[in-house]
Amino acid sequence: MAVIAQSQAMFPAAHEGQGLALAGFSFGAFVTSHAVAQLAGAGHLKKIVLVGTAASRFDVAPVPQDLHDKTLVVHGEVDDTVPLSSVMDWARPQSLPVTVIPGVEHFFHGQLPLLRTLVGRHLRA
Repeated sequence: MAVIAQSQAMFPAAHEGQGLALAGFSFGAFVTSHAVAQLAGAGHLKKIVLVGTAASRFDVAPVPQDLHDKTLVVHGEVDDTVPLSSVMDWARPQSLPVTVIPGVEHFFHGQLPLLRTLVGRHLRA
């Protein structure tokens, strides 16, 4: 939250009328989930991206219901670092959609262009 406050202080014009896009990969998705939980309701969040969410390793915060339509969750089908089943177990009670990339492991080897396209499309939407 200190980073957001500092950014707003340094670049106030960049924040006027703009929302925040927060993204995280693996442990970063865990951190992002908790930042989202703290910022929810303040009207700051425009887009959220969680990739390879480390749901089997950390207590990932749920995404508030009113932010589901602003959230993209992407996971590899054959992720052996964070099993897809763990992410589905985290997402299921929230009815939060998960985009699964077939045949992809945790680091999205060979599919980074596809990941970039999905994230870019979500951020521009």
